[in-house]
Amino acid sequence: MMIGLTGLIAILYYGRAFCVTMVISVIITFILDPFVHFFMKLKLPRGVASFVVCTIALLLFYLLGLGVYTEVASFADDLPSYSLRANTLVDSVADRVDQMEQNAYKLLIPKRLQERERGQQPDVQQQQPQAKLPRRTKAKQPPEVPAPGPASVQEVHIRQDRTSILTYLYAYISSYYNVLLMLSFVPFLVYFMLSWRDHVRRSFLTLFDGGDRVVAGRSWHAIADMARAYVFGNFLLGILLATASSVCFWSWHLPYWAVVGPVSGFLSLVPYVGLPLAMVPPLLAALATYDRATPFLIISAEVGFLHLLALNLLYPKIVGARVHLNPLAVTVALMFWGTVWGGIGLILAIPVTAALKAVFDHVDNMQPYGRLLGD
Repeated sequence: MMIGLTGLIAILYYGRAFCVTMVISVIITFILDPFVHFFMKLKLPRGVASFVVCTIALLLFYLLGLGVYTEVASFADDLPSYSLRANTLVDSVADRVDQMEQNAYKLLIPKRLQERERGQQPDVQQQQPQAKLPRRTKAKQPPEVPAPGPASVQEVHIRQDRTSILTYLYAYISSYYNVLLMLSFVPFLVYFMLSWRDHVRRSFLTLFDGGDRVVAGRSWHAIADMARAYVFGNFLLGILLATASSVCFWSWHLPYWAVVGPVSGFLSLVPYVGLPLAMVPPLLAALATYDRATPFLIISAEVGFLHLLALNLLYPKIVGARVHLNPLAVTVALMFWGTVWGGIGLILAIPVTAALKAVFDHVDNMQPYGRLLGD
């Protein structure tokens, strides 16, 4: 059993691009399947209904991406003013820190030590010109010019630099190329899973006999219901956070508040790292409006309050009741899938673990594992 488990973990790790693509495609398929049934009730064949649903989903995704791109482009145009504001803010904070250090220095050091330092100050001033003389003499000396080496050696170094740069660029681009390549398969996988859904389900159930076929069918429906409930719960919670964040940012007269609010609200849902991610968009937007540190602290406190309120009060009611996972299982799942799949594993950890629990709950000899993961 340990050998099989080790092999499964190795497959998940080394084939993470393929596995993540399949998991994302399956989740999207379960989400869009009710809309396909809606169009089928209008007397459309499943293939046509699947094509219509996928087209509408891609169109909405394109419009969303276009809106975000437009706002990012306008933000890039205002970037010089943002950098100026950031430098001003950093300088003011540095001045305040220096002033606090001086005040603490005056309070902590006794007056006698201050008088001694004042008595030694002329000697230090007399020694300063002597310390600067060597620097001036060194500055007047002509710089040493390295002897030129053979042309062949210089060409070898240039070729090595070019090779290292090309190798780095290839490694950097190839990593993103693999991700984009896998993501390009998602629309096709979703369409074929939707259009061939009945055939795939019948073929999947034929792999089991007797009562196992009933258990497999129930597990199929349980996973589908869980995926829809989880995504719908997170979407509803994200809408609430986006609305509350947009209202707060609008009251502070932040630029791009209509985009910064939804982005901050949905980033707040990322497990464990959602709070710092949710603070980045409003703080960047505030650079164009405020020069003092107080508004930044208040905006950070508001984002933190909304984040804690959502996770501690709303998340257990809206999302937690749909996945039925205890906090320990969620934490271990985030650690495991984050290690195996990286950042995307933190997002997919809860639905994948909840899907496994749905299977465990319907298989008799695995129900103890389901209770171990349950709330």
